[in-house]
Amino acid sequence: MNTTDLTETLAAAHGLTKTVAKAIVDDVLKAITDAAVAGDEVNFPGFGKFKTKETPAREARNPSTGATIQVAAGKKVTFQPAKALKDKLNG
Repeated sequence: MNTTDLTETLAAAHGLTKTVAKAIVDDVLKAITDAAVAGDEVNFPGFGKFKTKETPAREARNPSTGATIQVAAGKKVTFQPAKALKDKLNG
């Protein structure tokens, strides 16, 4: 499923125009993104939570040359599914 599919599903389920549904989807994704950038956890009970995690600086190897390179510290977003979602996926 992509943004277009989600927009069409939302529009059909709630009698919205595709334009309004697309604006809602975009606003929800922006809110999740803004929370992740701020380091906040985004929790959807019964679905899961998005968390921002720090990744430390580390050494790695360039696979082409074998040279050692430094990878800078950074942040990543992880998703932890809720028990209800896991149960539904596994029958």
